[in-house]
Parts: sequence; structure tokens; C-alpha cells
Amino acid sequence: MGSTGKRVRRAAYLATATAVLGLSTTQPASAHHSFAMFDSEHQVKISGTITKFDWTNPHIYLFITGNESGKEAKSWTIEGASPGILNRIGWKFNAVKAGDKVEMVIAPLRSGEQGGLLKLIKLPNGQVLNNGGFAGPATIELK
Repeated sequence: MGSTGKRVRRAAYLATATAVLGLSTTQPASAHHSFAMFDSEHQVKISGTITKFDWTNPHIYLFITGNESGKEAKSWTIEGASPGILNRIGWKFNAVKAGDKVEMVIAPLRSGEQGGLLKLIKLPNGQVLNNGGFAGPATIELK
């Protein structure tokens, strides 16, 4: 083999080694957006009835007509983690159904709109499920 062939093989080897090294040192993304729009410092407990449950990517959504203790009932849109994350911590696609009476702890939207980030939910059978670790813990217990 001539010197040109050796240089081509060496260049190919270096390019492959560089690519492998580059891929092995990348960090996985832990989340694709910030939770800054939610007020995790002032979490609230809502009790009410699920009107709709969307088990969709990239996030699940719970629609509930409910209220904070002593306040008027309103319609809320609550965001949860992805179905993949929730599956790994015990959720199922049919864990929540329209008509279910639930209690939940949420981090409300900072904008004041009727929405929030799910922290905990207590199902009609008494089971309490969380929203995975990325969004942080609940500061209110559900008993």
C-alpha cells in the first residue's frame, strides 16, 4: 500500500475516533423547557372533578373543574410530565378518567391564569401519584 493509502486510512481512523469521543462526552438533556412559568413556592391544593384527560406527548394534561379550599370552583388546565416518565413511576394511560373526583397539589401559573404544573394527585381509590422528579417536590401533602 502506498503512502497516500496510509494517509487516507489514518485520516478516516482519526475522524471516527473523534466522532466516537465527541458522542461519548455529550450530556443528555434533562428537560426541554423551564418551569419558571409555574410558582412552585406557592403551591395550592385543588379538589374537583376531572373533565378531560389527555395522555399525549410531550406532556399529559388534566382538565378539572375544582377549587382551592373556600374559593369558587373554576376550570383549570394542569400540565404533567411526559407519558414515558409517568409510565416509569406507576401511571397508566387510564389512571384518570373524566368524572373522577380527585385532589391535587399544583404549582400555579405565575400569570394568574387557571392552570398549573401537577405535583401530586390523589385518585378516587386513594392512590397518590406524583409527577416525576424533574418538576420538584410537592410542599403540601395529600392524605
